[in-house]
Amino acid sequence: MKVLAIGASRNIGYHACKRLLESGATVTFLLRKPEVFDDDDEIKGFVATGHARLIKGNAMSKDDVAQAWKEAARGDDGAPVEYVLFSVGISPSEGGISLTKGITFSTPNTVTQCLLNVFATLPLDDPQPRVITISSNGLTHKSHSALPLALKPIYGWMLQMPHRDKCGAEEVTAHCAGWEWDPRDSPGADILGEKWEARLPGRGEVKGVVVVRPALLSNGECMGDKGPRRCGKPPYRVKAEGDVSGAWTISRKDVAHFMVEGIMKNWSEWEGKRVSIAY
Repeated sequence: MKVLAIGASRNIGYHACKRLLESGATVTFLLRKPEVFDDDDEIKGFVATGHARLIKGNAMSKDDVAQAWKEAARGDDGAPVEYVLFSVGISPSEGGISLTKGITFSTPNTVTQCLLNVFATLPLDDPQPRVITISSNGLTHKSHSALPLALKPIYGWMLQMPHRDKCGAEEVTAHCAGWEWDPRDSPGADILGEKWEARLPGRGEVKGVVVVRPALLSNGECMGDKGPRRCGKPPYRVKAEGDVSGAWTISRKDVAHFMVEGIMKNWSEWEGKRVSIAY
Protein backbone atom coordinates (compact mmCIF):
# COMPACT_ATOMS: atom_id res chain seq x y z
CA MET A 1 0.00 0.00 0.00
CA LYS A 2 1.26 3.49 -0.91
CA VAL A 3 0.26 6.40 1.29
CA LEU A 4 0.94 10.14 0.99
CA ALA A 5 1.03 11.90 4.36
CA ILE A 6 0.61 15.68 4.60
CA GLY A 7 1.12 17.20 8.05
CA ALA A 8 2.45 14.02 9.66
CA SER A 9 5.62 15.22 11.35
CA ARG A 10 3.85 14.94 14.70
CA ASN A 11 0.59 14.24 16.49
CA ILE A 12 -2.27 12.36 14.76
CA GLY A 13 -0.65 12.02 11.36
CA TYR A 14 2.61 10.80 12.85
CA HIS A 15 0.93 8.15 15.01
CA ALA A 16 -1.18 6.94 12.07
CA CYS A 17 1.85 6.69 9.79
CA LYS A 18 3.81 4.70 12.36
CA ARG A 19 0.98 2.16 12.41
CA LEU A 20 0.95 1.99 8.64
CA LEU A 21 4.71 1.57 8.40
CA GLU A 22 4.61 -1.21 10.97
CA SER A 23 2.00 -2.99 8.84
CA GLY A 24 4.23 -2.87 5.76
CA ALA A 25 2.86 0.19 3.94
CA THR A 26 5.08 2.64 2.06
CA VAL A 27 4.51 6.16 3.39
CA THR A 28 5.73 9.33 1.68
CA PHE A 29 5.97 12.27 4.09
CA LEU A 30 5.86 15.82 2.70
CA LEU A 31 7.86 17.80 5.27
CA ARG A 32 9.01 21.38 5.57
CA LYS A 33 11.88 20.07 7.69
CA PRO A 34 12.81 16.44 6.97
CA GLU A 35 15.38 16.70 9.77
CA VAL A 36 12.45 16.52 12.20
CA PHE A 37 13.05 12.74 12.20
CA ASP A 38 16.82 12.90 12.70
CA ASP A 39 16.48 11.63 16.28
CA ASP A 40 13.62 9.23 15.56
CA ASP A 41 15.23 5.79 15.27
CA GLU A 42 11.95 4.08 14.33
CA ILE A 43 11.26 6.34 11.36
CA LYS A 44 14.93 6.25 10.36
CA GLY A 45 14.70 2.45 10.28
CA PHE A 46 11.79 2.62 7.85
CA VAL A 47 13.68 5.17 5.74
CA ALA A 48 16.57 2.72 5.52
CA THR A 49 14.27 -0.02 4.18
CA GLY A 50 12.61 2.35 1.70
CA HIS A 51 9.19 2.15 3.34
CA ALA A 52 9.34 5.75 4.59
CA ARG A 53 10.14 8.46 2.04
CA LEU A 54 10.93 11.95 3.32
CA ILE A 55 10.26 14.70 0.77
CA LYS A 56 11.22 18.28 1.53
CA GLY A 57 8.47 20.72 0.62
CA ASN A 58 5.65 22.88 1.85
CA ALA A 59 1.99 22.01 1.34
CA MET A 60 1.31 25.73 0.90
CA SER A 61 3.03 25.29 -2.49
CA LYS A 62 0.95 23.59 -5.17
CA ASP A 63 4.13 22.58 -7.01
CA ASP A 64 5.54 20.91 -3.89
CA VAL A 65 2.34 18.94 -3.37
CA ALA A 66 2.27 17.86 -7.02
CA GLN A 67 5.84 16.61 -6.67
CA ALA A 68 4.91 14.74 -3.49
CA TRP A 69 2.19 12.86 -5.41
CA LYS A 70 4.79 11.80 -7.98
CA GLU A 71 7.21 10.63 -5.31
CA ALA A 72 4.48 8.74 -3.47
CA ALA A 73 3.53 6.84 -6.66
CA ARG A 74 7.13 5.98 -7.49
CA GLY A 75 7.96 2.26 -7.73
CA ASP A 76 8.41 -0.59 -10.17
CA ASP A 77 5.08 -2.15 -9.20
CA GLY A 78 3.08 0.53 -11.02
CA ALA A 79 0.59 0.70 -8.16
CA PRO A 80 -1.08 4.07 -7.56
CA VAL A 81 -1.22 5.96 -4.28
CA GLU A 82 -4.07 4.38 -2.35
CA TYR A 83 -4.52 6.92 0.46
CA VAL A 84 -3.67 10.49 1.32
CA LEU A 85 -3.75 11.35 5.01
CA PHE A 86 -4.18 15.08 5.61
CA SER A 87 -3.58 16.21 9.19
CA VAL A 88 -2.10 19.69 8.78
CA GLY A 89 -2.50 21.83 11.87
CA ILE A 90 -0.84 24.79 13.53
CA SER A 91 0.40 24.45 17.09
CA PRO A 92 -0.82 27.15 19.53
CA SER A 93 2.84 27.67 20.41
CA GLU A 94 3.34 29.08 16.89
CA GLY A 95 0.78 31.83 17.43
CA GLY A 96 -0.23 34.48 19.92
CA ILE A 97 -3.20 35.25 22.16
CA SER A 98 -5.69 38.06 21.63
CA LEU A 99 -8.27 39.15 24.20
CA THR A 100 -10.89 39.31 21.46
CA LYS A 101 -9.77 36.61 19.03
CA GLY A 102 -8.21 33.92 21.23
CA ILE A 103 -5.35 32.04 19.57
CA THR A 104 -4.08 33.94 16.53
CA PHE A 105 -1.69 33.09 13.69
CA SER A 106 0.13 35.23 11.17
CA THR A 107 -1.29 33.03 8.41
CA PRO A 108 -4.88 32.27 9.44
CA ASN A 109 -5.74 29.98 6.51
CA THR A 110 -2.85 27.50 6.42
CA VAL A 111 -5.01 24.37 6.74
CA THR A 112 -7.48 25.50 4.06
CA GLN A 113 -4.84 26.50 1.55
CA CYS A 114 -2.81 23.33 2.06
CA LEU A 115 -5.90 21.18 1.50
CA LEU A 116 -6.81 23.21 -1.58
CA ASN A 117 -3.43 22.27 -3.01
CA VAL A 118 -3.94 18.60 -2.16
CA PHE A 119 -7.28 18.44 -3.96
CA ALA A 120 -6.04 20.62 -6.84
CA THR A 121 -3.27 18.11 -7.58
CA LEU A 122 -5.07 14.89 -6.62
CA PRO A 123 -4.89 12.30 -9.44
CA LEU A 124 -8.39 11.72 -10.81
CA ASP A 125 -7.48 8.53 -12.68
CA ASP A 126 -9.38 5.39 -11.72
CA PRO A 127 -8.84 4.31 -9.00
CA GLN A 128 -8.61 7.66 -7.26
CA PRO A 129 -6.65 7.94 -4.02
CA ARG A 130 -8.83 7.75 -0.94
CA VAL A 131 -8.73 10.90 1.18
CA ILE A 132 -8.85 11.05 4.99
CA THR A 133 -8.74 14.52 6.53
CA ILE A 134 -8.62 15.58 10.17
CA SER A 135 -10.97 18.36 11.24
CA SER A 136 -12.67 19.02 14.60
CA ASN A 137 -16.04 18.85 16.24
CA GLY A 138 -17.76 22.09 17.22
CA LEU A 139 -16.92 23.90 13.97
CA THR A 140 -20.30 24.38 12.38
CA HIS A 141 -23.33 26.09 13.88
CA LYS A 142 -25.03 22.74 14.36
CA SER A 143 -21.98 21.02 15.84
CA HIS A 144 -21.15 23.94 18.15
CA SER A 145 -24.64 23.78 19.65
CA ALA A 146 -24.03 20.11 20.55
CA LEU A 147 -20.85 20.82 22.55
CA PRO A 148 -20.85 20.36 26.33
CA LEU A 149 -21.66 23.74 27.87
CA ALA A 150 -18.26 24.11 29.55
CA LEU A 151 -16.44 23.72 26.22
CA LYS A 152 -18.41 26.34 24.30
CA PRO A 153 -16.30 29.32 25.53
CA ILE A 154 -13.09 27.48 24.59
CA TYR A 155 -14.36 26.77 21.08
CA GLY A 156 -16.12 30.11 20.65
CA TRP A 157 -13.24 32.29 21.86
CA MET A 158 -9.89 30.53 22.21
CA LEU A 159 -10.18 28.35 19.09
CA GLN A 160 -12.19 30.66 16.86
CA MET A 161 -9.34 31.45 14.43
CA PRO A 162 -8.02 27.89 13.93
CA HIS A 163 -11.59 26.67 13.67
CA ARG A 164 -12.44 29.18 10.93
CA ASP A 165 -9.49 27.73 9.05
CA LYS A 166 -10.78 24.20 9.54
CA CYS A 167 -14.25 25.32 8.43
CA GLY A 168 -12.63 26.48 5.21
CA ALA A 169 -10.99 23.09 4.80
CA GLU A 170 -14.31 21.35 5.37
CA GLU A 171 -16.03 23.58 2.80
CA VAL A 172 -13.32 22.68 0.28
CA THR A 173 -13.84 18.99 1.06
CA ALA A 174 -17.63 19.31 0.76
CA HIS A 175 -17.24 20.86 -2.69
CA CYS A 176 -14.90 18.12 -3.92
CA ALA A 177 -17.03 15.31 -2.49
CA GLY A 178 -20.36 16.85 -3.54
CA TRP A 179 -21.70 17.19 -0.01
CA GLU A 180 -24.14 19.80 1.24
CA TRP A 181 -22.60 22.76 3.06
CA ASP A 182 -24.48 25.36 5.11
CA PRO A 183 -23.50 28.83 3.80
CA ARG A 184 -23.64 30.13 7.39
CA ASP A 185 -20.56 28.01 8.14
CA SER A 186 -18.44 29.44 5.34
CA PRO A 187 -15.40 31.37 6.65
CA GLY A 188 -15.39 33.61 3.58
CA ALA A 189 -12.88 34.70 0.98
CA ASP A 190 -10.25 35.79 3.49
CA ILE A 191 -9.78 32.10 4.37
CA LEU A 192 -10.76 30.38 1.12
CA GLY A 193 -9.41 32.96 -1.33
CA GLU A 194 -11.16 34.48 -4.32
CA LYS A 195 -12.57 32.03 -6.91
CA TRP A 196 -11.29 29.10 -4.87
CA GLU A 197 -13.63 26.62 -6.57
CA ALA A 198 -11.85 27.24 -9.88
CA ARG A 199 -8.68 25.72 -8.40
CA LEU A 200 -10.39 22.40 -7.65
CA PRO A 201 -11.88 19.39 -9.42
CA GLY A 202 -15.54 19.78 -10.28
CA ARG A 203 -18.14 19.43 -7.55
CA GLY A 204 -18.45 15.77 -6.55
CA GLU A 205 -15.54 14.59 -8.70
CA VAL A 206 -13.56 13.23 -5.75
CA LYS A 207 -15.20 9.93 -4.92
CA GLY A 208 -13.56 8.57 -1.77
CA VAL A 209 -13.41 10.97 1.19
CA VAL A 210 -13.74 10.67 4.97
CA VAL A 211 -13.55 13.63 7.38
CA VAL A 212 -12.68 12.83 10.99
CA ARG A 213 -13.96 15.30 13.60
CA PRO A 214 -12.26 14.65 16.95
CA ALA A 215 -13.32 16.09 20.28
CA LEU A 216 -10.84 18.24 22.21
CA LEU A 217 -7.48 16.56 21.65
CA SER A 218 -5.21 15.24 24.38
CA ASN A 219 -1.83 13.50 24.48
CA GLY A 220 -3.15 10.49 26.35
CA GLU A 221 -2.36 6.85 25.66
CA CYS A 222 -4.04 4.74 22.99
CA MET A 223 -7.04 3.06 24.58
CA GLY A 224 -7.90 1.40 21.26
CA ASP A 225 -4.95 -0.95 21.57
CA LYS A 226 -6.33 -2.20 24.89
CA GLY A 227 -9.63 -3.33 23.41
CA PRO A 228 -13.07 -2.95 25.04
CA ARG A 229 -13.30 -1.47 28.51
CA ARG A 230 -14.19 -3.62 31.53
CA CYS A 231 -17.84 -2.75 31.09
CA GLY A 232 -17.69 -4.15 27.56
CA LYS A 233 -17.99 -0.74 25.92
CA PRO A 234 -15.66 0.23 23.08
CA PRO A 235 -12.52 2.22 23.98
CA TYR A 236 -13.92 5.30 22.23
CA ARG A 237 -17.16 6.33 20.58
CA VAL A 238 -17.63 7.19 16.91
CA LYS A 239 -20.63 8.49 15.03
CA ALA A 240 -21.03 8.93 11.29
CA GLU A 241 -22.79 12.14 10.35
CA GLY A 242 -23.58 13.93 13.56
CA ASP A 243 -22.00 14.59 16.91
CA VAL A 244 -21.12 12.15 19.65
CA SER A 245 -23.14 13.20 22.67
CA GLY A 246 -21.17 14.54 25.62
CA ALA A 247 -18.01 14.77 23.49
CA TRP A 248 -15.30 16.09 25.79
CA THR A 249 -11.91 14.72 24.75
CA ILE A 250 -10.08 12.12 22.70
CA SER A 251 -6.37 11.31 22.54
CA ARG A 252 -4.42 11.90 19.34
CA LYS A 253 -3.25 8.29 19.45
CA ASP A 254 -6.83 7.02 19.51
CA VAL A 255 -7.77 9.20 16.53
CA ALA A 256 -4.82 7.65 14.67
CA HIS A 257 -5.95 4.18 15.81
CA PHE A 258 -9.43 4.79 14.40
CA MET A 259 -8.05 6.09 11.11
CA VAL A 260 -5.96 2.99 10.49
CA GLU A 261 -7.80 0.20 12.32
CA GLY A 262 -11.30 1.54 11.74
CA ILE A 263 -11.58 3.59 8.57
CA MET A 264 -8.84 2.09 6.40
CA LYS A 265 -9.71 -1.50 7.29
CA ASN A 266 -13.45 -0.94 6.85
CA TRP A 267 -13.50 1.68 4.12
CA SER A 268 -16.96 0.92 2.73
CA GLU A 269 -18.48 1.56 6.16
CA TRP A 270 -17.04 5.07 6.47
CA GLU A 271 -16.61 6.33 2.92
CA GLY A 272 -18.41 9.60 2.28
CA LYS A 273 -18.92 10.31 5.99
CA ARG A 274 -18.01 13.11 8.37
CA VAL A 275 -17.26 11.08 11.49
CA SER A 276 -17.14 12.36 15.06
CA ILE A 277 -14.94 10.61 17.66
CA ALA A 278 -14.73 11.05 21.43
CA TYR A 279 -14.46 9.09 24.66
